[in-house]
Amino acid sequence: MSNQLPTVPIFGIPFSKLSMDETVSYLTNNIEEGKLTHVVTANPIMVMSALENPEFARVLRQADLIVPDGAGVVWAAKVGGDPVAERVTGFDLMHRLLEQGEKRKWRVYLLGTTQEIIESAAETLQLQYPQVRIIGYRNGYFGPDQDEEIVEEIRELKPHLLFIARGMEKEDWNVAYKERLNVPFIMGVGGSFDVVSGKLKRAPVLVQKLRIEWLYRLIQEPKRYKRMLALPKFVVKVLRNKDNVTKPRPFG
Repeated sequence: MSNQLPTVPIFGIPFSKLSMDETVSYLTNNIEEGKLTHVVTANPIMVMSALENPEFARVLRQADLIVPDGAGVVWAAKVGGDPVAERVTGFDLMHRLLEQGEKRKWRVYLLGTTQEIIESAAETLQLQYPQVRIIGYRNGYFGPDQDEEIVEEIRELKPHLLFIARGMEKEDWNVAYKERLNVPFIMGVGGSFDVVSGKLKRAPVLVQKLRIEWLYRLIQEPKRYKRMLALPKFVVKVLRNKDNVTKPRPFG
């Protein structure tokens, strides 16, 4: 994480304190300058995973920017006495950057999820942002034996933006290959392609304001219930450790 940007550590994970507009401006400048920026959109589930798994914490801390995607992170920073500017969701950040790409004719590569969903997402985004060039896409179901082939394909296509939806468990892939990929901007986008493709619906604004998007998604994807169990654990941990939520801490 760049030392030049204001951050707040939530149980040791350094979250950006930039607003959405500031984040977009910062990233746009970096992309135009060809400066590599690896962004992680993190939520309470990822923070809890980092606390339980030092290796995952190490992966997260190698990102250039960690934005507060989850409402719980915004709440925790406030409880800890060092608030962030606002929630910066991966879905909205992706669209804001595509709007910038529309003005600048940026090239984009999409990686992850199923072939059907990624094809649909690519088609939808190309229609929505006709001046952006979606120069490639492929599903996220590949093993280590295909890593080299995929990295070389992306390198040759030279996108400005690489959006990846392979789950937080694969964030280490982004860290391992980001230098080799030679893409100015890399970001994991969670379930964004599912929403863009129409497979999932995004929570209505009221649900977002009530901070219960997790419930809306759980209703759509009941199989996520085990992962969601981390949310009440996070709340309890924040309330029990109010004085230490935003204190720097070593990992590993």
